[in-house]
Amino acid sequence: MPHEPAHPTRPDQDAPLTYYQLLEQAVRELLIEKRLLTAEEIRVAVERMDARSPEQGARVVARAWADPDFRKRLLQNAPAAVAELGIEIGPLQLTVVENTETVHNLVVCTLCSCYPRNLLGLPPDWYKSREYRSRAVREPRKVLEEFGTVLPEEVTVRVHDSTADLRYLVLPRRPEGTAHLDEAALAQRVGRDAMIGITVPD
Repeated sequence: MPHEPAHPTRPDQDAPLTYYQLLEQAVRELLIEKRLLTAEEIRVAVERMDARSPEQGARVVARAWADPDFRKRLLQNAPAAVAELGIEIGPLQLTVVENTETVHNLVVCTLCSCYPRNLLGLPPDWYKSREYRSRAVREPRKVLEEFGTVLPEEVTVRVHDSTADLRYLVLPRRPEGTAHLDEAALAQRVGRDAMIGITVPD
């Protein structure tokens, strides 16, 4: 599976709309017609969603690396812990799984593309692809290797399948040699893919 391009090309504007694009358009028009939402309210909501980035998740990971008590609370009750940082995840359940010396966690959504958008922003294209969704479950080590993540044989790989109600966030292992870094600097070391479990921070 190839890496996601650094600057993905935009979809062809002249290409026919997909089933889901047509469905979204129909629902949007119906909401406006029924006066349940205005076009402006929908535009603002879409812009707010598009503006989300992995920086929120990186803040959470950095705090967990720097504060053992927060890390414990995060693993026990993730929604309450992230709320301490002013991050609301809404009604969805969030579970944080921790990478250790003996366990590496990988997140997938085999049904579609369920993903903690409040923490990580929009999911990458490869995460939504049928290839990733099927192969991450069948051959996770091989998929990890294709992203450059080679794990020792003694490390157990656990695959977590997100659902419509449940989202997962991976708490990566803290890189060695970072004891001197503050939380802001630690957050810079945390990439989106590490919080999905497809890579590890360096």
